[in-house]
Amino acid sequence: MEEKNYSMPRIGDPAPEFKAVTTQGDINFPGDYKGKWVILFSHPADFTPVCTSEFMTFASMAQDFEKLNCQLVGLSVDGLYSHIAWLRTIKEKIQYKGMKDIEVKFPEDITMNVANKYGMIQPGQSSTKAVRAVFFIDPKGTVRAIIYYPLEIGRNFDELKRTLIALQTADNFKVALPADWRP
Repeated sequence: MEEKNYSMPRIGDPAPEFKAVTTQGDINFPGDYKGKWVILFSHPADFTPVCTSEFMTFASMAQDFEKLNCQLVGLSVDGLYSHIAWLRTIKEKIQYKGMKDIEVKFPEDITMNVANKYGMIQPGQSSTKAVRAVFFIDPKGTVRAIIYYPLEIGRNFDELKRTLIALQTADNFKVALPADWRP
């Protein structure tokens, strides 16, 4: 059996297209999100403490991202029924940093093919789990920024939001922004 080699998309590349079955129905990416910014992110596994803390944080910030014309799309290589059980557990049983009764409403893909297409499977970390990748994709479907974290370290959500706002500001005002820029 021939192994497929994938190259990770680069900043400035069109976002690789895919179709996926998610916990929120089928999606056609990036076409379904035309005209919106997208943060496409991966997580290693359902029911793990770091991933749960990240999903709760993303869900608690979903309205903030929506106000910035940005949709969240989560990717995992776990199965659909595992996702459904995990999301129900998050809503009904988990509390984190004062957050509770959090309902995760953004779509989540379950195919390893997409994780490979986006270079989210890093063999030096795992051949079966996606690292914590974050792709910022603009309203035209172009990859604008990429941030990767290893399996064992959770993301900085203030930085994710700051990066999105910085990209939008740079586009709107045709400016470059300095280190530690804040809106």
